[in-house]
Amino acid sequence: MKEILQDLSFAEIGELVAETGEKRFRAAQLYHGLMQGKRISDISDLPKGYKAKLLERFEDEPVKIVETLRASDGTEKYLFELSDGNLIEGVFMQYKYGNTQCVSTQVGCRMNCAFCASGLGGLVRNLTAGEILSEILVVNALHGGTLQKRAVTNVVLMGSGEPLDNYENTVKFLRNVSAEGGIGISPRNISLSTCGLVPKMYQLAEEGLPVNLTVSLHSPSDAERERIMPVARAYKIAEILKACDYYFGKTGRRYIFEYSLIEGENADREHAEALAALLKGRPCHVNLIRLNEVKEKALSGASEKAAYRFLGVLEKAGVSATLRRRTGADIGGACGQLRAGRLKQE
Repeated sequence: MKEILQDLSFAEIGELVAETGEKRFRAAQLYHGLMQGKRISDISDLPKGYKAKLLERFEDEPVKIVETLRASDGTEKYLFELSDGNLIEGVFMQYKYGNTQCVSTQVGCRMNCAFCASGLGGLVRNLTAGEILSEILVVNALHGGTLQKRAVTNVVLMGSGEPLDNYENTVKFLRNVSAEGGIGISPRNISLSTCGLVPKMYQLAEEGLPVNLTVSLHSPSDAERERIMPVARAYKIAEILKACDYYFGKTGRRYIFEYSLIEGENADREHAEALAALLKGRPCHVNLIRLNEVKEKALSGASEKAAYRFLGVLEKAGVSATLRRRTGADIGGACGQLRAGRLKQE
């Protein structure tokens, strides 16, 4: 596998161009071509000889779409192939306020949460910063987006993998995706979802990147959380809350808790009241999710009626909360399902 040119910032591309003896303006041509989602070989204003030289060292197309599924609600799910043949996936969701893309940060995942298909085969490898960025670049180009008017306006790091388990690449991606002159997506339009890796949450707070920190909670009880999220054995809810408060103090950004409503597990009134008591008065928001079912996992999503009843308990207690619109259920919207299905066929 060759190097990934999209790993480099504009300044680093400038250094690369200087090292190869090319004229300085080639850096802008190269960078802007990449940020438009083009392959190196398709950047028309670069000389053929220079492109050939670059292709000796760098991958021409680090991420490509090999399958697209379209849901009845307009959601699109992509199976991406990496240059080493590994597969990841992403989702493009259309909302009134803009278009959100869900991206993966790892091939597979080692967190092994009970409700998620991403960890079915374990962790294969981390994605580089440029591979994560390329997921967005190819989808933005697919939908006719430009650097002046992006088709992808918001990003959520909620696809396959745990972003904070791939910390260095994730942070470099965040800096590159928000850099001026590139695709320029503001950190305030980016949400990073973690299962609660407490030391990395503190580290992220010091990076000067005010992304929306989203923590997968899924239960107000440590004991119950451990049953569905093995990482909970290492980091208790009290530790997570303390880290969230530190993040708020450093960034001024309220934090978000994701809570997947699982029938027979965590979706009754008792759990709603316990969650309200735990979070009341905190600068946070609760994002309730009706679980997209994964056939390999023996868990079912709560009914719509149960979900709204749960939401009502939180709202009555003064806890900010919403029920996420269910998207992509008819195309396997949950993380890892498309990849898992393809791997079974091979």
